[in-house]
Amino acid sequence: MKKRLFGKKVAIPAISAALLFSLAACSDSETSSSKSKDEKDSKNEIRIMTTAYTPDPPSDDSPVLKELEKFTNTNITMNWVLDSAYQDKLNITLASGDLPDVMMIPSKIPSFVSAVRDGAFWELGPYLKDYPNLSKANEITLQNSAIDGKTYGIYRARPLGRLGVTFRSDWLNNVGLETPKTIDDFYNVLKAFTQNDPDGNGKDDTYGMVVSKYNGPWDIMQIWFGAPNKWGEKNGKLEPDFMSDEYMNALKFFKKLYDEKLINEDFAVMDPQKWGDPLLNGQAGVIVDVLDRGRRADEDMKKADPSLKEPIDILGAVEGPKGLRSLPTAGYSGLLAIPKSSVKTEKELKQVLTFLDKVNEEESQKLAYNGIEGRHYEVKDGKLVLLTNNDQALINEFTDLNQFHMGIPEDRFIKPEMTPVREKEQVILKENEKIVVPNPAESFLSEVYAQKGQQLDNIINDARTKFIVGQIDEAGFKDAIKLWRSTGGDDYIKEINDLYKKTKK
Repeated sequence: MKKRLFGKKVAIPAISAALLFSLAACSDSETSSSKSKDEKDSKNEIRIMTTAYTPDPPSDDSPVLKELEKFTNTNITMNWVLDSAYQDKLNITLASGDLPDVMMIPSKIPSFVSAVRDGAFWELGPYLKDYPNLSKANEITLQNSAIDGKTYGIYRARPLGRLGVTFRSDWLNNVGLETPKTIDDFYNVLKAFTQNDPDGNGKDDTYGMVVSKYNGPWDIMQIWFGAPNKWGEKNGKLEPDFMSDEYMNALKFFKKLYDEKLINEDFAVMDPQKWGDPLLNGQAGVIVDVLDRGRRADEDMKKADPSLKEPIDILGAVEGPKGLRSLPTAGYSGLLAIPKSSVKTEKELKQVLTFLDKVNEEESQKLAYNGIEGRHYEVKDGKLVLLTNNDQALINEFTDLNQFHMGIPEDRFIKPEMTPVREKEQVILKENEKIVVPNPAESFLSEVYAQKGQQLDNIINDARTKFIVGQIDEAGFKDAIKLWRSTGGDDYIKEINDLYKKTKK
């Protein structure tokens, strides 16, 4: 790749650099500002475009960036774009044809999908096996991030098994129960939290679980019952989850919780922004959401009332008819894609992939997330101690460098001090990965859904709520499915199955 130089911009800075993948170690003189022109020109170059969340991301003379270059034996050209302007800038860049060597794609936006289908980006799937870190990419996350069943970007990993249950462990002790292991156990906990005065104040002022008009908890819990994740295979074809018997079994369970007042009666209108308040205020004992909600609740409650010792506990899933199952997240936040217009040959592609593989090493991650040891942090008794002391200039030397890090196969940077709930969260994240239920249609891009998806989703979500609160019965829910099918659902099913057949071939 030829060397390309760019001046630093003010609002959207771009930093000049180059790339070399060499087996020889860099000497101090090679990494100093007195590098000779021959030394610089001997290196290949990589240009990276990604998001910045601060107005002053690391500059071209950042000591952390220089250390990262030294570790990867690379000169790196960064084109930082503020997150608030990123999608507009991305679309403009895609249209211009002047693309970097690596560009972060935040989602499967139409302009990127169109460019992929026009052959503008490298398909990376066949190459990943050749790299020690990239070869360990999670198969479900690869599937989730794929376009038309193929890998056109290396995902930036996020916890795949992030969903679970947060509950008041002190209340559980007060009512004499143990951590629930099955759906029946879970029901018994909710009932005891509602009826058995778990806070011990002698008042009937608590209930089992808080739910809001956000549909996430229902989606999470119906997986426990064996329902598919969005789409399930039946007789060789895919059908929506709500057409399965398991989905209806879950729906009847949700209605039972509502009828017995084990959840809040106003869930259908509760603002999701206030969803966590009843847990923190001692009204509700359970919330089904991301596991880190439990960690945050534990820390917030201890801060508000230091006398609380272990108010919160978490679990990943409870066992249902098909065993332990968990709804996964997408498992990623954005892709690092490689354009063919700037990375023209397979040899150049392999050089870029070698660099990206190296970025996943522990030392690279520490630099990007923690900075330089002795300058930005130190480790005392195994614990991370920050040295930045709110010095923004120091912080800006490494903040945002993690925006082109992938975390494959895992995050290896130094974590903050771990509380018991934080430690348990890390364990459950790994355990959940073993029991997540993939969506077989996650990578499919439906034209029907792009046009009618919101309308179709609203039909089923409204029917689910009406069933739970008793406004319709099972026959009424089946009528809603008929409406869904006639509104475009049948076309949606056909399109998804056509794509499914192509992928299987």
